[in-house]
Formats: sequence, C-alpha cells, structure tokens
Amino acid sequence: MPPKDFLATPLERLVGTATAKKLATLGLETAADLIHFYPRKYLHWGKLTPLHSLFPGEEATILASVKNAQIHANRNGGVRLTVELTDGFYTLNATFFATHPAKLSVHQRLLKPGTQHLFAGTISHYKGQLQLTHPSFEEVEPNEINRVLTRPIAVYPANPKCPTWLTAKAVGIVVDQLHPEDILDPFTAAEQKEYQLQPLLKAIQQIHRPETDAEISAAKQTLKWVEAFELQVAFALDRQQNTEKRAHPIPKTAAAIHAEIIENFGFPLTGGQQTAIDTILSEMEKETPMQRLLQADVGAGKTIVAGILMATVVNAGFQAALLAPTEVLAAQHFETLTNLLPVPVELLTGSSNTKNRKRINQIAASGQPTLLVGTHALLQDSVELSRLALVVIDEQHRFGVAQREKLRENQTKVPHLLTMTATPIPRTIAMTVFGDLDITEIRELPTGRIPVKTFLVNEANSSWMERVWVRSREEINAGGRVFVVAPRIGDEADSQLASVVETAEKLKQLEVFQGIEIGILHGKLPAEEKQTLIDDFNAGKLNLLVTTTVIEVGVDIRAASLMVILDAQQFGLSQLHQLRGRVGRGGQAATCIAVHTAEITADSLARLEAFAQHNSGFDLAEIDLKLRKEGNVLGQNQSGNVTSLKALRVLRDGKIITAARELAQRVIAADPHLTNRPLLAQRVELAKQAAQWMDRV
Repeated sequence: MPPKDFLATPLERLVGTATAKKLATLGLETAADLIHFYPRKYLHWGKLTPLHSLFPGEEATILASVKNAQIHANRNGGVRLTVELTDGFYTLNATFFATHPAKLSVHQRLLKPGTQHLFAGTISHYKGQLQLTHPSFEEVEPNEINRVLTRPIAVYPANPKCPTWLTAKAVGIVVDQLHPEDILDPFTAAEQKEYQLQPLLKAIQQIHRPETDAEISAAKQTLKWVEAFELQVAFALDRQQNTEKRAHPIPKTAAAIHAEIIENFGFPLTGGQQTAIDTILSEMEKETPMQRLLQADVGAGKTIVAGILMATVVNAGFQAALLAPTEVLAAQHFETLTNLLPVPVELLTGSSNTKNRKRINQIAASGQPTLLVGTHALLQDSVELSRLALVVIDEQHRFGVAQREKLRENQTKVPHLLTMTATPIPRTIAMTVFGDLDITEIRELPTGRIPVKTFLVNEANSSWMERVWVRSREEINAGGRVFVVAPRIGDEADSQLASVVETAEKLKQLEVFQGIEIGILHGKLPAEEKQTLIDDFNAGKLNLLVTTTVIEVGVDIRAASLMVILDAQQFGLSQLHQLRGRVGRGGQAATCIAVHTAEITADSLARLEAFAQHNSGFDLAEIDLKLRKEGNVLGQNQSGNVTSLKALRVLRDGKIITAARELAQRVIAADPHLTNRPLLAQRVELAKQAAQWMDRV
C-alpha cells in the first residue's frame, strides 16, 4: 500500500463506524488525523495505597479486584453503576453515573467480577462509607503491575461524546497497523544522528504509548523537528523557485531623484530608513525577484521608504503598485505620495467613479510609468499593469497569500515584492509564518519624535474619569486634537462595552465639552463621509473625534496629541500600540490614557501594564509572545484560530525552528527540487495542502 494511502484511510474502516463517529466530533476523520492527534498531557499511577489506610479527600491509586457490579436507577433520573472492589480483606465502592444504561455498557463489559484493575481518583465519603466516583481504571495482570505503575498514561483532548479512553483505544488500533513504509519520514539516517532524532514511526509509537517519561521527551523532540523542518523546507522551496524567475532590474541611476524626495519630505532619513533603502535597491538591481518583509515600528517612517523605492521604479520607466487594506488609508497614501514624489501617482479604490476607473485602467495597460495606489480594487481582473516592476503591500496581515500574489500573476516578468507591517513580529514567529521572505527592520524613530506617555485609569474611579475629560478639554484649548476610541459602534446587540454612539452623546452632555465640536467615525460610514470627518478633524473644524479602531492603521493627523481608549482591556497589545501611534505624529508631546473596567482579569491587567511601560513595538511584540496562547500567535488571522502545528510551539521552540531553517537551506542548496528526497518532497506537499500558516491572512 503506498504511504499516503494508509494515512488517508477513513477511520470507520479501521476502528468501526460507531467509534469513528465519536472521533469525528474531535475533527478526526482519517488515520493521519488520529496518529497526529497527540496527548495533551500524561498521568502516572500513584504509589499504591492499601484499602485499609484510605481517607476522604485523598488522591489515591489502588489495586483491587471486582467483587460485583450492578446498575441502579437514580431517583432524579439517570443511572449509576456501583462496583464493589476488594483487596481480599477490605472493600470499597466505585461509582459511575450516566443518563442511560447504554452509556455504561463499556464499563460493565470491562469491570466484570474477578477482573483485577488499577483505580485512581479522589476518595469521598457517602452514607458512612468511602467511595471513588468516576475513577480512572485499567485492567492489569499480576505480573504487569510494576510496569504499568511506572508507565505514563496518555490523556487526549476530549468531549462528552468522545472520552480520552476511547481515543486512546482507537489510537492503539491504528498505530498497531503502522509500518515504516506507511510513514513519510523526512530525515535521512545521517540527519537523525546529527540532531539526535528518532525514526518517525518510533516517535509516533512512543508519543502515544510511552513506557517512560524519557520516551515522551525523545518523541516530542522528533515530532517538533518534523514540523519545523517540513515547514522550513516548504519556504526554502518557494525561495528557490523564486530565484528561477526573472524580474525587471532597476538600475541605480534611477535613484537620482532621492534628494528631491527627501527635500520635499522636510526631514533627514534615519539610519534605519537609509539602510533599508540601500538593502532593497541593491536587491532590485538584480533579475531575481525580491521578496522582503519590512518591519517598522509605529511612526518609524516606512511610508517614506516605500515612496522612495516606488519613485525609483517609476523613474526607471516602470510601474509600481501600493496595495492598502482600506480606502481611508489608500486615500491618505495617495495624498502623501502625491505631495512627496516627483512622479505620477494615481488612486484606484472601490469608490472610484467609472470615468476615473477607465482612465486609470488605460494608463495601467499602456505601461506608462506610474505609481498606482489602491485597495482590493487593484486586484480586479480588469486592471492590467503591463510594466509592473514593484508591488508594495501595506499592513500585510490584512491580505492573504493568494491576494498578495494576484498582482504578480500573468506578468512577463515577476515584480519585486515588498510587504510592510507596523506591527513588529518576533523573530521565531516571523521565521515560522513568513519564512519565504527576507526581513528588514527599522527600529529607530525620526529625530524629534517624542515617546507617547501612557497612563492606565480604572473607570470605577469617578474622580480620575472626571480628570480624563478635563484633561481632554485642556488639550483642545491648547490647540491639540483628541481621539476617544471605543470598541463598538453602538448598533450591536446589548453590550456592557463602550460604544462610539453612546460615548459621543455622553460627552456632548458634559459641561466641560460645551462649545466643542464632536465627531463620530466608524467603519460603517460611507468612504466619502469618513474622509470628510478625517479632513475636518485634521483642519481643526472638529476638535474631538469619537471613533472605533478604524483609525488604527495609517491615519496621520499631525495635530492629534491625546488619545483616550475606553474598555482598553478588550484590545490586544499590538492593536493598542497601533492606536497609540495615531497621536504625537507632529513631533509634539502626546499622551495616551487607557481606561479599563474594575473587573479586569490579571492577564488583561498585565497586558495593559506592559503597554503603559513600553513604547517600542518590538519590545511589546516579545512581551505579547510570552503573554498570549499559542493558538493566538499562529493561525489564519493570528487572533485565536487553532494552528496546524501539532507538536511545535514557537513560544518555546525557537532553537529548533532556527536549526531546522539552516538544515532546510542546506538541503535545498544541494537538491533544489528534492529530486533525491522523494519522501521529503511528498511530506512537504501534503503539509502545504493542510497548513493554515500558508494562508497568513
């Protein structure tokens, strides 16, 4: 049987229809699903306790024989199975409850009079007698007692329809049928020796049915390596394939317009900006398409970097495209780049009228050297960029891989690719999620940028809250602008969280804001109305803007100097940092006040305290990595989805990821198409089909 055929076998053919239906409630459909469904923890039988020395509340492990077992009906419905246990001198009852006798049929079959079992649980007291309620149990032969007592017990994720013991039994059935040829082991014998890894079949056997804790540790090490290696090989293959493509080389002479751009910018470049520009221009000189991720902290000036690079491309006679996630951000980029760059700049969004859309499509198709700024409208099939040499994607986490590649399809030569984020990603995350991209970081802020002071306020303290609004009025009187951020709009179902609509009405009633124009901004407003509000706020026609997180990315109001974030406990660290980055952008001193509820959890308070103490997005990213759960770090939108990784954890396995990356690069350098590694090639292809990390939205 070919390797993947057995792994693709439906579970009902291996463990029976009834068991397969229960396993399906855990998302397990095939043999591969089951063997990679690893235990969540391991228990150990405790030291045997004689029945005569038991006492209530004690966690105990006992060895006893079943004397008798009977089903009884409960007065309030349901049934219970009472099992009388004995060690030959003393007795103890074990009780199991269920809603229907059929649900205890397995217990009745296993707990037959005369059979001997290990039982583990908490001793309780009922009607003057000691008992065990729903204890764990395992049948054991007399000569196996010592071995069983020292063996770890696998505990699987479970639900009411599929308990851990049922999964363990099914796993045993499938694992017993595995052979080396059924497993796509990605490592050679030499690599196993070099990195102290087991054959993959042995690791799978031992992760499910270990004899010792040492076997668990060795199995986990191998399984982590397998996932890290196949992931990094997938990325290395993508990078190798990219080197076989051809791009438009951009000559250095096209960079002669830099001085004019920087003069328009009005500020000298930071060392980080200049290094990033030099690095990227050197890559764009080559015929190999560049693929790079530019990480810059909030306010570090990544837009000017992108602008210089795109202007260089246009000056060389080609087209560049900047893809932004929202119309507000696209419009702002268009305005900024039009004023900054001495090259033609066009804007295309969903709100563009038919006449303008047709004109821009003609410019794009003609190959006229132009910088096109747009939203998803740029991805439409009707937009044909005939001489596209550079694609810049702002806030890359808002776009999936398929979207990101759309602009690069059907091109005679593959455009260079620069993706940008102002939400820094720790190195181990970046290598795991963006391993196909080179990474450049800009950590320093432009000269004169003052760190924003951040304070936490408990909303239950009325005097503090009153001071928050007085402080806001003082800022307005001094010529500043104030953002008030709320987590919801106000048209949702009832919620205790602050809303934009309710907050605006409340603020309008306060005496301190009499005579102050207050605006409301949220994502459901028409694009034109949103832009008008932002323009009015920027011009000072509005002094206070109550808004949702629609301002989180890219909104550049130079006069904004104070932000109040209501229900701040609802936001993640990166989102809080992005929001804070909307104030102080004109070089003035700025303040952020994060208001939280009195009932805040310890985890949320720790997150807010980190936010108040640190201004560096890179520092906050590392702290966030430690505070958040694994499922919130990887996954399709990096905000809570379960990841496709089973054993590997980027929170703790950075060394393995780094070593696996180095090995993958060596392997692909020696064998670019894995011609000599068919098992590895097959495994990587299967992993790519199933892995959420390839979606990266």
